[in-house]
Amino acid sequence: MPNTDQSPIIDAHDCLNRCELSEPTINADGSEVVFIQTDSNGARFVRVAVDGSDRSQIDADPQPRPGRGLGGGCWCFNAAGTGLLYVSVDGNVWSVAFDGLPSVRLTNLAAGSAASGPASSPDGRLVVYVVDQSEVWVASAQVDQSTNSPEDRLPRRLDHGTADFVLDPAINPAGSEAVWMAWNMPSMPWDSSRIERALLTSVSTGNDQPRSSPDQHPDVSIQQPRFSASGTVLAVCDRSGWLNISEEGHALLAEPIEHAGPTWGPGQRSYAVSADGSGIAFTRNVVGFGRLCVLDVDSGIVRDLGRGVHGQVSWRGGFIAALRTGAVTPTQIVVYNVETGARTIVASTSDGPTGRHQWPAGQLVEPYPVTRLAGDGATLHARVYPANEPARGLMCWIHGGPTDQWQVTHIPRIAYWRSRGWNVLVVDHRGSTGHGRGYQQAMRGQWGVLDVSDTIDFIEWAHLTGLGTMATTVIIGGSAGGFTALCSAATRPGLVAAVVASYPVCDIADLGQRSHRFERHYNDTLVGPVSDQSSATAMHDRSPINLARQLAHTPILIMHGSADPVVPVDQSVRLADRIRSAGGSIDVHVYDGEGHGFRQRETQLDEYRRIGAFIDLHVPSQRFPTETGSATTV
Repeated sequence: MPNTDQSPIIDAHDCLNRCELSEPTINADGSEVVFIQTDSNGARFVRVAVDGSDRSQIDADPQPRPGRGLGGGCWCFNAAGTGLLYVSVDGNVWSVAFDGLPSVRLTNLAAGSAASGPASSPDGRLVVYVVDQSEVWVASAQVDQSTNSPEDRLPRRLDHGTADFVLDPAINPAGSEAVWMAWNMPSMPWDSSRIERALLTSVSTGNDQPRSSPDQHPDVSIQQPRFSASGTVLAVCDRSGWLNISEEGHALLAEPIEHAGPTWGPGQRSYAVSADGSGIAFTRNVVGFGRLCVLDVDSGIVRDLGRGVHGQVSWRGGFIAALRTGAVTPTQIVVYNVETGARTIVASTSDGPTGRHQWPAGQLVEPYPVTRLAGDGATLHARVYPANEPARGLMCWIHGGPTDQWQVTHIPRIAYWRSRGWNVLVVDHRGSTGHGRGYQQAMRGQWGVLDVSDTIDFIEWAHLTGLGTMATTVIIGGSAGGFTALCSAATRPGLVAAVVASYPVCDIADLGQRSHRFERHYNDTLVGPVSDQSSATAMHDRSPINLARQLAHTPILIMHGSADPVVPVDQSVRLADRIRSAGGSIDVHVYDGEGHGFRQRETQLDEYRRIGAFIDLHVPSQRFPTETGSATTV
């Protein structure tokens, strides 16, 4: 296929990270950063000086169990700063010292259970952690547990089962109290959540019910609880209508910009506080584009520290460390000098045994944002990554969740398809995060309706503006994004030339019965409780499994993992059987051993190859001129 601009066509091998990085944290004196690096040899802790020198590995055996992306909850420094407390691959909390001594197990969880979010008490005596996202426990953090007094009765449970889910415990500076995030079904954490707190210093009597934070309301989401230096509770709360940094429930910086993402798991760190409490480093999400900023608490003055999407933020001494990524920036660990703003890259996902992989100029581009008014007057959001010239057509990508967003991060698959002449449209349909609580909550009861109409609206706009045609448009999505892609094609047959769906939701009611615990009740807010007849009817009518006749008009490729714990693979198999019976064309490929998202390198490479072959078969290869854009409102 010809390529007329100066950037070469990208090879799929270049799109696979050489390693993954997670949870960078600066030590107490601000001299070094510790993080987890995962590659083909497994996961390991790495220490590196804040200037990028003196790199070494920590001998943690068993290996750590790292978070993914901007999540975490795997480890913390011990109180003395001489080692780490971490969750290993066996699910237990372990202690490992920097001096090379063997790791010591601190918990004895039942097989199949897993801890998260270990937090050390200031005196180093205790560690608080969560088990299976449902219980908060405290145990001894001392390697020699013979020094524990009998009245401690360790380990013991801190919460009293008042919440269905708990995450991210923190301990106050005095070591006397713990807080954690909590919520109850059928709410998801972004619908309604709270902060619970309990004393650590008194022996549990069974009557010392955990207290709740002062800002409790069924229409408030609150996350990432921490303590300030003075002992007040900090968090990120959407009481203002936007996820903003708050102190004891009151926004420290109320602005129509999100300071965090949705809580899909433990360990999100979108803000960090200086040791003296005078400053807060925090992230901003402006229509998908990220910033790292610093708030002067007394004056309220905010200054930008760095562009790009940041996460896993920590602040010690005069330095701030974070994960950083952007459209033209492969994920890296950076350290900022707070005073000068100078940035040092101490690790990158492009790092490998033969050096750092470089992306040639022109292969990575920034998208331009687009806003559009829906028929009902709502403002909709999307971003366009313009193709190499001339363009072959349009790929419309739908994020998963559906309560989520593809921020402007390093997304190699976009670069891969751009280099092959595809304009890429990333849609933030209503229900997406990053645009305030009202935009996100608009999805309640409307899954399969608003996401579909918003997606169709943007595709029609893209056709009118010359980004593609009906004959040269492919709609792609994974999980909930696959659901929306399939429903969009069923709702408007002929709108797109083909559909590619990875591990898509095909049967809403079945998902509520068999998905993993975290999402099993999700449909109650997305559509409605299955016990309600109107909701049950909506689940039936909106499920792709019951839209086979409409989907038979569009070629479809589905890829699914055999071990998917979120969306059972037989949903895709059953959908394929129905579409074939209706006379449609569908190809389903099951990857043995893969889960919800493909992790094996061979699978990822085959995914690129398989999508390319499918598109070449069903989408014309002619190219046409297209206009590159800037921020657009229509």
